Amino acid sequence: MGGAAPVPYWRLSGFYFFYFAALGSFLPYWSLYLQASGYGADQIGLIMAVLAGTKLVSPNLWGWLADHSDRSVRLIQLSSCLTALSFFLVDRYSGLGWMLLITSVVGLFWNAPLPLFEAVTLGFLQSDAHRYSRIRVWGSIGFVVAVLAVGAALKSVLLIQCLPQLVFLLFVAMALVTLSLREISIAAGQGSASKLWRILRTPGVAAFFWVAMLVQLAHGPYYVFFSIFLQESGYDSGQTGQLWALGVLAEIILFLYFSRLQRRYSARRILLLSVMLGALRWWLIAWYVDSSSLIVLAQLLHAASFGATHVVSVQLVQRYFGRGQLGKGQSLYSSLSFGLGGMLGSYYSGELWTVLGPSWVFSIAAGASTLAGLIVWWRVERPADRAAAPGLG
Repeated sequence: MGGAAPVPYWRLSGFYFFYFAALGSFLPYWSLYLQASGYGADQIGLIMAVLAGTKLVSPNLWGWLADHSDRSVRLIQLSSCLTALSFFLVDRYSGLGWMLLITSVVGLFWNAPLPLFEAVTLGFLQSDAHRYSRIRVWGSIGFVVAVLAVGAALKSVLLIQCLPQLVFLLFVAMALVTLSLREISIAAGQGSASKLWRILRTPGVAAFFWVAMLVQLAHGPYYVFFSIFLQESGYDSGQTGQLWALGVLAEIILFLYFSRLQRRYSARRILLLSVMLGALRWWLIAWYVDSSSLIVLAQLLHAASFGATHVVSVQLVQRYFGRGQLGKGQSLYSSLSFGLGGMLGSYYSGELWTVLGPSWVFSIAAGASTLAGLIVWWRVERPADRAAAPGLG
């Protein structure tokens, strides 16, 4: 696949497959598990906000360790094993206090390996970074397989109370895959703190992080309450799983053809269109949940609202931060988008779900995406700013 060293395609792909298979078992159904365990909407929102909030700390802590030790693979292995071990304790005790505590512990480990792994993958690919989507697509495949299998099982043979054990087994598989990876140096020639701040002061970089945060804030009610919203609107567990899977299938198709889009369109144009299509997606979910055809359309737009925005964002981070600061850059991206944005999105949706109702909660998400689009148009990746960047990428 290119680069100075052989690229372990199937080992890299295997990690993405099991990481996102665990996520596909967890994300669409965990709110249903919490609801069945007696938690209210505000408590569910709080629990998921705590999980997202650990991304403010975890990626930066582990990214700092990776940049200073140059042992990214070893840290991926350690954090993956600790993820499985800590998740094993999720259902050992009951009560909101225990759930918040163990969710915090799980989050500190679970949110560590992915940003490190993104940097490792790009380190293996080097000049072939455009092939990233062909490896990352296996994560989407894992998500689809898991969400469909769990949805079908919940409809027929699996009790929702068994969900923690299923997710635990997938985390074990993820950890085992990481143990097969060899170490690779990605921190060679890492820059100083002053260079990091120069990058962050570059025109458009701060605006990019605002966009990343708003995009994930908009996804907050989707990740926490979409399954509950569907079931309250008359969809069963099987249909819920199929709708989640449809969104990720659209993402897979995008990944397979994304390199062609990149050859024809700039990152700025792809990001702007994707963010605005995300706003349309949340508006459709907000007001047309009873229309199966429009909900299908909304789920197809997952390819834009998440898939395209994420791939462009990962590659922009690589361009902005370069090889020496890549670990810090990926960690900062994860913290501000999935961490801060995800935490705010989960919290506000939980607090407002019963006060304003689902339609207005998703309308706020549409507004956040619209604001993100305006920031992209105003400031991100303007041609005049590209020349001012201090040796980015």
